Amino acid sequence: MEQIDSRSAHRIEREFANGQLAHGVQARGMPFNCLIMGAAGRDFHDFLTFFRRRPEFVLRAFTATQIPFISERRFPTALAGPEYADGVPIHLEEELPELIRRYAIDFVFFAYSDIPYADLMHRQSIAQAAGASFVVLGPRHTELTASKPVVSVTAVRTGAGKSPLSQHLALALRSQGKQVAVLRHPMPYGNLEKQGVQRFATAADLDLHQCTIEEREEYLPYVEMGVPLFAGVDYESILRAAEAEADVILWDGGNNDLPFVHPDVSIVVADALRPGHELGFYPGEANLRRADIVVVNKVASAKPEAVKQVRDNTARVNPGAEVIEADLDVRVDDGARMAGKRVLLVEDGPTLTHGGMSWGAARVAADRHGAAAIVDPRPHAVGSIADTFAAYPHLGAVLPALGYSERQRAELTETIRACAPDLVIDGSPARIESLSPVPVVRVHYAFAQQSGRPVAERVIERLGKVG
Repeated sequence: MEQIDSRSAHRIEREFANGQLAHGVQARGMPFNCLIMGAAGRDFHDFLTFFRRRPEFVLRAFTATQIPFISERRFPTALAGPEYADGVPIHLEEELPELIRRYAIDFVFFAYSDIPYADLMHRQSIAQAAGASFVVLGPRHTELTASKPVVSVTAVRTGAGKSPLSQHLALALRSQGKQVAVLRHPMPYGNLEKQGVQRFATAADLDLHQCTIEEREEYLPYVEMGVPLFAGVDYESILRAAEAEADVILWDGGNNDLPFVHPDVSIVVADALRPGHELGFYPGEANLRRADIVVVNKVASAKPEAVKQVRDNTARVNPGAEVIEADLDVRVDDGARMAGKRVLLVEDGPTLTHGGMSWGAARVAADRHGAAAIVDPRPHAVGSIADTFAAYPHLGAVLPALGYSERQRAELTETIRACAPDLVIDGSPARIESLSPVPVVRVHYAFAQQSGRPVAERVIERLGKVG
């Protein structure tokens, strides 16, 4: 019997599921009113891959959370299609019960990531109390199928270390003569119509697309490496554009979301500083259970019993996965400048906020290089920065690098000025020098494998079996 490769099998599986579902629902002769709960990323992708092909489901609204300044927008007709002549409104998630009543919502589709299971079920209860059913779409109905081999790098939590590993793999694959294109999980916080398909190959592209701090910190390392990166809103078109110039597609995930493209090799990063989280957050556990390779990261800073707990949990739910241990190699441009200074720590925003971490690479660098004191930014925070500290009380004396809009970037600058440190230690990949009124010392971190056969060798070997 002829062998069917994983991409062909995935395509057949999706077509069967789609046809069966469409036939069963259309036979009832009624459209269902739907709402998608999102955070400007997975929600738009689910709409374009699932709803656009199923007229029996009519999307009445999105809700938005986690990301400031993205409500009161509309998903544009140019992307939504002519059936949505006025686009699709985006509301605050707090309005969910009222929206269910206003639009007579039948189904609420949940579509964002890195949420504790209890919080996910609270949202289900809110939807059901208002009369709606609650749905979470899976890979079969949302993953795209590529014509080129795909390596996905996802995680069990935000801030586990996906991007350093993805960058490591991009260089390794290129050293093997492969043309690599990176697809980055979406961060479309600006003009959605202009962000349909974005390609980043030079620093000028970041300015052209008016990238936020969060986008720059993810995109710039690839630009500096000379590896093209694609992002935006319409991932079907994004994938086709990447396929046109690449031998291998590398999916660099966001938060702990599932990949948007069906992977031939699935790598999942677990965090030894947050043992147990690999089984407590959606959809991180799903990633863990699907993984071919699990990287237990940050082992040098973790307790041995924490590393063991992550390994034991992995063995219990995915005994067939290959497991390796790794760390992040922290380097500083000029560490001697920190000695005896009052420093303000700036860390990656999403890692601190919905990632739940209270410190990162900047703290490691400050401790290592003898900073005299750490300035607490909380009494000096203004505007949305102050709101962030109120929303995430676990944050301590560390400033998240947030810049989703011009206003928020100005508030970040004002907060730094009010703190009046001798130095800012920038542990984010965002390059905040242009926003800081005081000198900045940059911290870099890179993937550093600690045990086992090199992960790049394992990936290249598995890709060879894909053909």
